Amino acid sequence: MRVRDLPLSAALVSHYESNGIEELYPPQAAAVEAGVAAGGRVVAAIPTASGKTFIAELAMLTADGPALYIVPLRALAREKYETFDQLPGVSVGISTGDFDAAEEELGDHDIVVATSEKVDSAIRNGAPWVDRLACVVVDEVHLLGAPGRGPTLEVTLSTLQRRVPDLQLVALSATVDNPEAIADWLDAELVESTWRPVSLRTGVYADETVEFDDDTDLDVVVPPTGPNDDEATEATVALVEDAVETGGQCLAFVRSRREAEALADRLADEDLSPAPALGDELDELGGTATGRQLSECARTGVGFHHAGLRSAHRVAVENAFRDRRLAVICATPTLAAGVNVPARRVVIRDQKRYTGDAMEWIPVLDVHQMCGRAGRPHLDPFGEAVLVGDADTKAELFDRYVTADAEAVDSQFADPEALRTHVLSVVASGFADSLDGVADVFSATYYAHQHPDVDLAALVADVVSELETMELLDVTGETLSATTLGAQTSRQYVSPTTGARIVSGIRTIAEMADEHVTARTALEVVCDTPDMHDTYLGNRERALMYQYARSHAAEFTTAMHDADPFEEWLTAVKTARILHEWTEGSDIEELVERYRIGPGDVESRVERAEWLLGAADALCAALDADVPEFREVRALLSP
Repeated sequence: MRVRDLPLSAALVSHYESNGIEELYPPQAAAVEAGVAAGGRVVAAIPTASGKTFIAELAMLTADGPALYIVPLRALAREKYETFDQLPGVSVGISTGDFDAAEEELGDHDIVVATSEKVDSAIRNGAPWVDRLACVVVDEVHLLGAPGRGPTLEVTLSTLQRRVPDLQLVALSATVDNPEAIADWLDAELVESTWRPVSLRTGVYADETVEFDDDTDLDVVVPPTGPNDDEATEATVALVEDAVETGGQCLAFVRSRREAEALADRLADEDLSPAPALGDELDELGGTATGRQLSECARTGVGFHHAGLRSAHRVAVENAFRDRRLAVICATPTLAAGVNVPARRVVIRDQKRYTGDAMEWIPVLDVHQMCGRAGRPHLDPFGEAVLVGDADTKAELFDRYVTADAEAVDSQFADPEALRTHVLSVVASGFADSLDGVADVFSATYYAHQHPDVDLAALVADVVSELETMELLDVTGETLSATTLGAQTSRQYVSPTTGARIVSGIRTIAEMADEHVTARTALEVVCDTPDMHDTYLGNRERALMYQYARSHAAEFTTAMHDADPFEEWLTAVKTARILHEWTEGSDIEELVERYRIGPGDVESRVERAEWLLGAADALCAALDADVPEFREVRALLSP
């Protein structure tokens, strides 16, 4: 099937052909046959690099009205926006801003790119452009099974189908165990394929040999290791060197940020692909110890990538790798989540990661996502993915990851915090005003599809009682309504638990002496909420943070003896202290050094604090209270 045979304008056909896209890949042709270019609903469960983006574009370009492209991450939203913006004659908008804005101007675009949280927020705030949508494409729909993000995605899709009954839905997924369940839920045709434009072989390294799943072997020369050398690291270095020396690029995945940086430093010793100019460019993005380490590694053709990097550095690493200026990226598994960075070889050194309680195996789907980055279309004749093991683990790694299917996608909607959030949203948005009404709305969720025998009204009843106790819902007989506080909590897109904590803080502030209400007070309130990212509290810091909390106890809304659990509150105090010092002029480098926090962590917490302080100010208005410190600190966070 040829592009020029599709119902596209001459300008679009010319655009695709000039970019080397003339013939459709088999999964793309199957999607056309399933009706993706004629308004049909389609779930495409196909490997990375098999043409999912073109399937999405085809649906959106042939839709009878505006289209929405939903992504899981803001970084991916920017990447897709830039891709779609190159389409001739197509107006593209992006929505990643404030959660409490309806952004009516988005209705002027042919395509809008947004995260599922931003779409959910737009629905809550009555955005009129939502009702005019003709097509919605969901990228990475398998994230329905992710805690936190999954329930928001399924409620968003359920609500969109209710508001726009004739909506075309196109869902793009990695290969998972139960794509037919997702397709059945969405009333869509399933296009399932293992076809790839570049063949992929996956194997396990042990004893200087990689055994692949296609019955081939690869001998790897690993120099003798000394007593202080890590054998898995040295094997990884040898596998990376081999790929680069034969003209390929390599992604090396490890379990943690520290390991990513350490492996990059080790590979930098090999001077694999000198790139001094790139190091200079990275230096210009700003100076932190982490940034300088990155630029020094980049001079040798090696980069690292993790959430602790500043966003500008992460984007620069991704772009440099795509432009083939970097030979290697050492990364945590988050890099595999959608961002387009294909390589000839992927090496997965670590297959376990620390989850807070113990070391646990990485899910099969996550490993398959990493492996799927191997093989650069139009650049590589093949792709290779290698899991680093040893003689004792080789067979287990084969069984667990190489020959195993990815896990099934199961709804996480019954999580208590998710239920509280979405029950409040449904009532506050006017979609339902009774237990049965809420249950009816939730009957369209993926959870209800998977659990048809569950009594949704009974499931919701306990949550309604909790929300009533939180003063976020009113219950009068069988009628439910959001209180002023509940409506504002939902509109500000904070969780009910966060809303209740902020309200409690505001009321405590009203009882405090004026001289004790400071910037620290405002920050302690918003940092001690589940919507603020946790900040690691090391053993050596506990005593220092305890003393800091004691010396500023009069400024905090939680008494130290009432903090429960105390450790979580002390962690919140640390985050508040970092943000307070930021508002007083400390730069990122000082904070990183002082508090063992990544520069990207500082950025993300500043951003979160701005959002939560704005929500706190709005909740003050709902309480007919005024705490100017919320506004003042928010203004200082991003002068």
